[in-house]
Amino acid sequence: MSDRNGDRHPTGTHPQEAGVRPKATVVLDGFGILECLRWHGDALWFCDLAHGTVHRWDTVGQPETVVEVPGRAAGLGFLPDGRMLVVSMEGRCVYRREPDGSLVVHADLKDIADGNANDMFVDRQGRAYVGNFGFDYHGFVREKPNSMLYAPPGVPRTPIACYSPTGELLGLSEPLVFPNGLFLTDDGQTLLVAETLAMRLTALPVLPDGRLGRPRPWAPLIPPWLWKALNNPGPIGHVTRRVSALLDHPAIAERSSSPIAPDGIAPGRDGTAWVANALRGECVRVGPGGTILDRVSTSRRTLSCLVAGPRGDTLYAATVSTDDPVRAAQLNSSRLEAYVLPS
Repeated sequence: MSDRNGDRHPTGTHPQEAGVRPKATVVLDGFGILECLRWHGDALWFCDLAHGTVHRWDTVGQPETVVEVPGRAAGLGFLPDGRMLVVSMEGRCVYRREPDGSLVVHADLKDIADGNANDMFVDRQGRAYVGNFGFDYHGFVREKPNSMLYAPPGVPRTPIACYSPTGELLGLSEPLVFPNGLFLTDDGQTLLVAETLAMRLTALPVLPDGRLGRPRPWAPLIPPWLWKALNNPGPIGHVTRRVSALLDHPAIAERSSSPIAPDGIAPGRDGTAWVANALRGECVRVGPGGTILDRVSTSRRTLSCLVAGPRGDTLYAATVSTDDPVRAAQLNSSRLEAYVLPS
């Protein structure tokens, strides 16, 4: 990994007139796949999924490589005592980093996850909520267009696993469609989840014991008619999936504003959510019901976002030219981009 920058001020491009979309600025470069942005201890933490590393960056100079995780690092979080939890995607487990720097297995998902373990949210009590792919996603899209996932029987569903602060399984959510980014809302009473391949945000109540209740729709991010057509078992579905495969080409997708495939998500102002759009270069602020409130352009497809920084006013975005970990490890073209939000 080379050609990293660390001294640019992330002012981004502010709109000068109505209709001009603000644009983020590249502040770090040269990674495999940046993901799972977290703010902890006055620094930005993130994973490199392609190289299996966890990094810490105090927003000045170069980032520090904290640890290399067996099986490729994914979701990040911190226990109340400061110890880090990190997901191993291929290991299908959560590691805990001890004070001496060693990694020990905190929670095991092998009997739960039918695909790679994925993103994770750790609450203030230390309870960890962990998603997984539910199937071999990368194996599928290496052979077929992404839109073919929706041919009947459709995308497999899989639960979010909830673990206690000491790593015991508390319970599983109802199965979801590729549960990905997640965070707590309503003072910890609701878990908001990005169902990436369903192109929607879903809310699950957090029960008193930490388990998750029945999911309810929070924000659809694809027009209902298109979602229905995409999943149609007949000729309409066949044609829609074929057309969608053509429209997935980056040069075409970048000129579209819909649908939005939510990957990482983060809290926004006034009960809204910032969404990293895995289909194109942008972060989108979404309100309940799916209202699009703001869009900030990035240079590439966006996998994670977070509002943080020393003043808490910077939108950070992790962007990629590819999310295939094998190809990404060769290219090292993933970036961290930033945009200072207007006050």
